[in-house]
Amino acid sequence: MSKQLTKAEEQIMQVLWDLQEASVKEVIAELPEPKPAYNTVSTIIRILENKEFVGHKALGRGFLYYPIIEKETYSNQSLHKLMNGYFDGSFKSMVSFFVKENKMDVKELESILKEVNRKE
Repeated sequence: MSKQLTKAEEQIMQVLWDLQEASVKEVIAELPEPKPAYNTVSTIIRILENKEFVGHKALGRGFLYYPIIEKETYSNQSLHKLMNGYFDGSFKSMVSFFVKENKMDVKELESILKEVNRKE
């Protein structure tokens, strides 16, 4: 999977990842104000289907949409693209940048390292 999402597509995917499956109306209900038009959301979902991020199943006269790509898979791919594009593929450089830019203190960094070690 090497396809990137636009901001609008990613916003729809966030809703579908949270809900697991939803109609266009249910997706719209979860979006912030001002709510986009039904046709706009429907078009974005069709684009996501073409990109093979979303699938659908019939529900009466409408459809329920569901994510095909897991959020973690997309996040991982996006993070690697960011790291390769801006930090020459160096995880250390990327983390260093975020630590400096977010003025992270040593305790916060230690907390993150403990969390990473717990997951290994």
